[in-house]
Amino acid sequence: MRIYRLRKLRFRASGNLVITREIDVAKNQSFWFINKKSTTQKVVEEQVAALNIQVGNLCQFLPQDKVGEFAKLSKIELLEATEKSIGPPEMHRYHCELKNFREKEKQLETSCKEKTEYLQKMVQRNERYKQDVERFYERKRHLDLIEMLEAKRPWVEYENVRQEYEEVKLVRDRVKEEVRKLKEGQIPITRRIEEMEKERHNLEARIKEKATDIKEASQKCKQKQDVIERKDKHIEEIQQALTVKQNEELDRQRRISNTRKMIEDLQNELKTTENCENLQPQIDAITNDLRRIQDEKALCEGEIIDKRRERETLEKEKKSVDDHIVRFDNLMNQKEDKLRQRFRDTYDAVLWLRSNRDKFKQRVCEPIMLTINMKDNKNAKYIENHIPSNDLRAFVFESQEDMEVFLKEVRDNKKLRVNAVIAPKSSYADKAPSRSLNELKQYGFFSYLRELFDAPDPVMSYLCCQYHIHEVPVGTEKTRERIERVIQETRLKQIYTAEEKYVVKTSFYSNKIISSNTSLKVAQFLTVTVDLEQRRHLEEQLKEISRKLQAVDSRLIALRETSKHLEHKDNELRQKKKELLERKTKKRQLEQKISSKLGSLKLMEQDTCNLEEEERKASTKIKEINVQKAKLVTELTNLIKICTSLHIQKVDLILQNTTVISEKNKLESDYMAASSQLRLTEQHFIELDENRQRLLQKCKELMKRARQVCNLGAEQTLPQEYQTQVPTIPNGHNSSLPMVFQDLPNTLDEIDALLTEERSRASCFTGLNPTIVQEYTKREEEIEQLTEELKGKKVELDQYRENISQVKERWLNPLKELVEKINEKFSNFFSSMQCAGEVDLHTENEEDYDKYGIRIRVKFRSSTQLHELTPHHQSGGERSVSTMLYLMALQELNRCPFRVVDEINQGMDPINERRVFEMVVNTACKENTSQYFFITPKLLQNLPYSEKMTVLFVYNGPHMLEPNRWNLKAFQRRRRRITFTQPS
Repeated sequence: MRIYRLRKLRFRASGNLVITREIDVAKNQSFWFINKKSTTQKVVEEQVAALNIQVGNLCQFLPQDKVGEFAKLSKIELLEATEKSIGPPEMHRYHCELKNFREKEKQLETSCKEKTEYLQKMVQRNERYKQDVERFYERKRHLDLIEMLEAKRPWVEYENVRQEYEEVKLVRDRVKEEVRKLKEGQIPITRRIEEMEKERHNLEARIKEKATDIKEASQKCKQKQDVIERKDKHIEEIQQALTVKQNEELDRQRRISNTRKMIEDLQNELKTTENCENLQPQIDAITNDLRRIQDEKALCEGEIIDKRRERETLEKEKKSVDDHIVRFDNLMNQKEDKLRQRFRDTYDAVLWLRSNRDKFKQRVCEPIMLTINMKDNKNAKYIENHIPSNDLRAFVFESQEDMEVFLKEVRDNKKLRVNAVIAPKSSYADKAPSRSLNELKQYGFFSYLRELFDAPDPVMSYLCCQYHIHEVPVGTEKTRERIERVIQETRLKQIYTAEEKYVVKTSFYSNKIISSNTSLKVAQFLTVTVDLEQRRHLEEQLKEISRKLQAVDSRLIALRETSKHLEHKDNELRQKKKELLERKTKKRQLEQKISSKLGSLKLMEQDTCNLEEEERKASTKIKEINVQKAKLVTELTNLIKICTSLHIQKVDLILQNTTVISEKNKLESDYMAASSQLRLTEQHFIELDENRQRLLQKCKELMKRARQVCNLGAEQTLPQEYQTQVPTIPNGHNSSLPMVFQDLPNTLDEIDALLTEERSRASCFTGLNPTIVQEYTKREEEIEQLTEELKGKKVELDQYRENISQVKERWLNPLKELVEKINEKFSNFFSSMQCAGEVDLHTENEEDYDKYGIRIRVKFRSSTQLHELTPHHQSGGERSVSTMLYLMALQELNRCPFRVVDEINQGMDPINERRVFEMVVNTACKENTSQYFFITPKLLQNLPYSEKMTVLFVYNGPHMLEPNRWNLKAFQRRRRRITFTQPS
């Protein structure tokens, strides 16, 4: 593709300049040529700038859409555009220099003013601080004396501590001698204690031997006592056995008597018992009744079990259905939570609607995003991209009256921002699409938008009517791959593919198809799917289960009552049968009891015992045991005598051991007292030694501190002229008090008193900064430096003012002349139109060169005053006329090879358009003026034209020939033939 931009430019001695640009669409490249020679875009721009062609300057190139911007140009911007367009090349440069010089002048003036003020402040501050400096030196003299006193104080402290050290050392040596004497006195006592300890060990060994003998004798005595006790126990057992046999014989006689009496009573009762054979028919009848009742109970229990099982099954079904409904409600709650988080006002309106549905006559649907239920949440993105967010959160009404009631309550009273729509009176929900889906499946379409979700009839009807969801198909990736064919063949207005939305339109002018596509946004609200039909089915199922449960419970209550009645009757019959059976078996039981008692009586009479023989045997055994006991008692007495003798010997040994222990304890007590005295003395010695070491260390520290105060090294000695008395230090080193200390007090109390006095005097000089003298001196230097800088700035400021004066004269005078010429031509143009207009150079302050501007004032009616040209005061046509006349006023002064104006006559009335056109022709066709391009889509009839004008017609439209079929020579031949064949 080649686009030629030919500009035959004048004002060149070497001829016209032809610029050509070739655009390669395939490679997205541009190629530039000057006079058919290849060049670069930069060279082209330099050539254009050299010819003063300024495409961005509205005074040279004014397209239609920039006419309003020309009127919006400020006075300053208009001045700059005019300078660049028709002024000498140096005019705009002078203007820029003036603005820069003025800016620098302002900066220098500000700098000089600030430095002058700062210099005055510094001089005043130094005068104010002069007295403080004098007071500072007075305070320093007191501080020097304090420093000397503080230097002497460590030497005095050292001497005091050294004397204390000598005293402590003497006391320590004396205590050390006492410790030695106490240790020598403890040696004899220690030896005597050791002898007593050996004697104690011997006695304790003998005591242990006696204790062992006593223990053996005691064990023998214990054995004899145990044997005697066993003999006594044996006698008791023999006596108890005899007593048991006597008691058994008495008990046997008593039981025989009781048995005989019981047999007599049973025989008497047997005689009085009736014959019970006539009771059997009654028993059989009761048995039959019991069997019948048992059968009825079994049937009743079986039915109860069945009903219980049926109830358990229904409970499980009910729980399952409840769980399903809860899951559906949870999904619905998720949708409501999203609505509450994003649109809180809409959510509050939903809550109000649910509580006030009785106020509406017809059906009211909650927001569309809550009522829509996607069949597959993967398709939610199509619906959310198709339906705007404002409608997704809108309430749907069937009645205008209901909607007004709702909006009055929610919007006006509750101040909630909600949306509401009305469903069409005739339903669109079931309206068939214009094309069958089967026809579109070949392009990859699988559904229309309407079939992707369920919604109430009013909602579906509104969406079909408003957004034509029954006409918008949804395709797959296959659809996107062949989208151009789909657009050309189907002529669908909207198409959805897997990830994009296509909107197809037909151009009103060219009848061409124009399509645009956008990527689908991710779904946010409709991703939660709730099957409302299934939920309604579950609710109906839950009601049916509840009804069945109620019926089963009623039947169970009735069966339990029946079972309870049968149980009561069964118990009564069983009790009657029991009484009859007892009466029937009573005689046989009596006979069996009599027989049993007689057998027991016979056995008891046979089991006899000879008590006299048993008593004789027991007496013989007791005598034999008593003889054995007498022998054992004799042996026990002898053992007790031996044990007593051993105890006496043991007590004698214990007394001797006690005496030895007492003497040993007395010796140990004396030893402990001496040891305690020794420990106290040793402790005292240790304390004195530690105190000595502490004082010695303190002497060293004080010596070190005193040397540091006097700036002396560890081994350095004072010169002779600074020494007085040289005291001896405990570690062998020497020290001296400097001669400079001779006039100062020699005691700590006097030094502290003098220190306090001098510190009090120094503290009287309050509010003094230690750096005052340094700042004072530094400030004096700054004052001198600032004075020199201020002189230099003033010289520089005078130079800038002189430069401004020179440049201003070279810029302002030519500019005023130029503006005067523009004003003359501009006023003449307006006068010829029976209007008034003027152009002047406007500024509020002559020194503010960046505020200079060209002001255009116009008057189109005789009854009004001149008003400045603004985007708001004049009409569009008046602005166009004013703009055109200003450009015409620049025409003869223009240095540009050509100028362009595009559709400037669009907003003019016919009279002004004709007048302006005549002025353009008269002005542009004069000698020595630049070329003028006037572009317009329409012209009035019977306009004046000049021989120096060229009119070009550009045709465009759907019926024009294609470029490759255009043949100018063929058209010219055809035109000549037509001309020749016309009759003369």
